[in-house]
Amino acid sequence: MKLHSPWGLTALALASLAALAACGGSDDPVAPEETRAQDSRNSFAPSPTDAAATTFAAQAAATGDVVDMSTTSRWQGVLGGALYHVEVPANWNGKLVMYAHGYAGTGNTLGVSNPSIRRYLIQNGYAWAASSYSKNYYDVRVGVEDTNALALEFNNIAAARGRPLATPTKYFITGHSMGGHITAAAIEDEAAATAIHKVKYNGAVPMCGVVGDTELFNEFAAMQVTAQALAGVPAYPTSKWTDIQAQVTGTLFSSFAPAAFPTASIVATPGAGAKYVSALQNITGGPRPMFAQGLAYGQAFFSAYGTFVADPATPVGSVTGILNKNVLDTTGFTYVIDGDATASAALNASAQKITPDADANRLRTDGLRWIPKANGEFKIPVVSIHTLGDLFVPFSMEQTYQKRVAAKGNSAWLVQRAIRGISHCDFTVAEQVTAFDDMLKWEAGGAKPAGDDVVTPATVAATTYGCTHTKNTPGPDDGASTLGLRQIIAATTPACP
Repeated sequence: MKLHSPWGLTALALASLAALAACGGSDDPVAPEETRAQDSRNSFAPSPTDAAATTFAAQAAATGDVVDMSTTSRWQGVLGGALYHVEVPANWNGKLVMYAHGYAGTGNTLGVSNPSIRRYLIQNGYAWAASSYSKNYYDVRVGVEDTNALALEFNNIAAARGRPLATPTKYFITGHSMGGHITAAAIEDEAAATAIHKVKYNGAVPMCGVVGDTELFNEFAAMQVTAQALAGVPAYPTSKWTDIQAQVTGTLFSSFAPAAFPTASIVATPGAGAKYVSALQNITGGPRPMFAQGLAYGQAFFSAYGTFVADPATPVGSVTGILNKNVLDTTGFTYVIDGDATASAALNASAQKITPDADANRLRTDGLRWIPKANGEFKIPVVSIHTLGDLFVPFSMEQTYQKRVAAKGNSAWLVQRAIRGISHCDFTVAEQVTAFDDMLKWEAGGAKPAGDDVVTPATVAATTYGCTHTKNTPGPDDGASTLGLRQIIAATTPACP
């Protein structure tokens, strides 16, 4: 079925349609949108305990606090089916930070996460708010809408709880992983034109974010088809990956199982496995520090490898029913096995080419795209941070983002930083606080902060790449996992100067 809607091909068309409707310029009804699997998933809800709660726990005190963390106003509730947390310090500075959490799976229970930089925000007078979103799955559209709706409801929530507050003077947004995608999408011109709930943000910090939107799924598909090709089953349908996963994995890896931390758990075989690892490195951002440790120790690769296991209820490549059609596209990849032109040519000739369906993720007449875009169309300060060894949302997302932003002429508004972490989102709190604080100072009129060149291969491949913005000193809110991963880095790589 063709989906070339006359109503939804461009943002301009959407704007024109809205104007005609407002002026009574057309008697033709807006064409109704099609439905998809995600629309029929209506059993999401907070747990009864969370739904009944009106507050949440204060953050424990720590050395160096100037503000008593227990004196904040903390409100928990449900808005539009989504659970929320809102926290406002007694000395609120009038500014609101929205936090977007990462992918929460496909279960029915909704949960809200507090920002990892919570202490910094409260100590510096910022209010913050976070939504669970009203649906799980990879539903970035709902994430943007519910986050924006909560921002717009902030004053009503405060007033209803007995603390009337002025409308925030500025809005900022930050998030991890899928929440980084939500962050990047929420600040786009396309969101300003098409979102139902519109918020004008003043600055943003996406962290380990899917800032290349659907390009992430293309990379997952590329990981899978190259694995199949190098394992000798290149033409097997990607929809039947589970039939051959054990065979492919056994051919490429001599060890592919979680092991006691910090023992290496993924070890490639000589020959086919080594070729695959080289191709994988180039798919995910090219030669760079931390890639080897990210593969062996980071644990994120388990999640990415073989991502597109068929779901009998939804089409392959529909991101589990977020779309109705296949969005995967591997036709733009040229696979490289370093130092072996013959093997590279053979891989490119044998790996399956997956072509997306037309209009799989087109503009919609009833709000945002089903998977909102990060087109690079914004003019506010953005500081994006990413760990180098991440193989679940790889560093290549930053390269895609940089190129899109540059193509739109907006590079002056983007700072990107490479962090020498080896798994998904394993930043220290200090790295996240520094990025957010630098964004705020920039937004307030300060100089554009320093960042890293993420696209020049020789720069990215340098042994000291990522040293500038990596901060390994543990703080009171750092978890044992991140600190343990940083110990692996210290033991396996040269120290930064």
